[in-house]
Amino acid sequence: MDAGKERPSPLPATAQAKPCGAHGTPIILRKAIMTIPASLDHYRLLGRSGLRVSPLSLGTMTFGSEWGWGADAAEAKRIFDAYLDRGGNFVDTSVNYTDGASERILGELIKDKRERIVLATKFTMARDPANINSGGNHRYNLVRSVETSLRQLDTDRIDLMYVHAWDFTTRPDEVMRALDDLVRAGKISYLGICNTPAWRVAELQTLADLRGWSPLIALQIEYSLVERSVEHELLPMAQALGLGVLPWSPLGGGILTGKYRRSDLSDDNAADIASDRKGVIASIGHLNQRSLDIADVVGSVADELGVSRSQVAIAWTLAHPAVVSPIIGARTLSQAEDNLGALGVRLSAQQIERLNQASAPQPIFPERFIGRPMAQQLIFGKSVLAPRG
Repeated sequence: MDAGKERPSPLPATAQAKPCGAHGTPIILRKAIMTIPASLDHYRLLGRSGLRVSPLSLGTMTFGSEWGWGADAAEAKRIFDAYLDRGGNFVDTSVNYTDGASERILGELIKDKRERIVLATKFTMARDPANINSGGNHRYNLVRSVETSLRQLDTDRIDLMYVHAWDFTTRPDEVMRALDDLVRAGKISYLGICNTPAWRVAELQTLADLRGWSPLIALQIEYSLVERSVEHELLPMAQALGLGVLPWSPLGGGILTGKYRRSDLSDDNAADIASDRKGVIASIGHLNQRSLDIADVVGSVADELGVSRSQVAIAWTLAHPAVVSPIIGARTLSQAEDNLGALGVRLSAQQIERLNQASAPQPIFPERFIGRPMAQQLIFGKSVLAPRG
């Protein structure tokens, strides 16, 4: 097959994940309805929109050294240029990343390339820890945050604005109406959401549809071989409601790359942002024995293919039909180039199965109950029903 063309996923069109969990019930149906992209310029549509984006997004939380472990402006430029030179067009940041340095560095980098870039940023996180209203989902913070981002990015619009996380205090109608007002004002083009329960995202999307407000088109969530609980609710919800999924931390914070050992295990859960990457990973709960066991399987598959562990982990994430564009973050050019190489990796069905089995999440209610043979027979009788294509 021509190496420049997209190749089909290694899973057949009706492939279903093997039973997993204590009761042998399937967690997800991984249908190969999307082809695996071969390069950054094999663009994909983002959710229900007509917006075209690259199959890997460039995350820029690592742009700036203010948090103690990021790339300086010169290295950030090398990473950015390498991404664009390969046809990449989708860049992700946030108003608060590296205390605003990420947006400021990015603003300089995109000045003469603005029309080529789909620029995504986020609001919610506090810009001033001493000011209670500088964080949250409310209109006051949204407007101030957008003004700050436009100034830091030195641009006239934000192409994709995310709610960075749900604050569990602001009313849904306030959030969606305020976002729609900014779309109508031309300051934002499209809307997305991150780190929010599926039931709330569904409510927000339904509210937008009923009121004729701008809908959500993107869902950014943590998703990797060490974080698959999102397969229970969030990924099926995204597929049903027309949100393209953009996984953050597809490398499990670096755990899947093999950089950590048993001696690094930690349950550190400090509130402050850690000054090193190990502290950051420990604070989000992934530096544990199970994650390292999964990383060992990733390493085995990588050795078989002669590729890096990072490439295997990203390729696995890309294989899910709900996923549009995993977000890759790098502190060095060599890390970025290695991550981009994931587009050339093709996992066999058997390798995907081994990775799935090693990382399978336990079923939760109601799937834990409905997926059992007795409940399935009560619903469908003894007939066989093919799933929707």
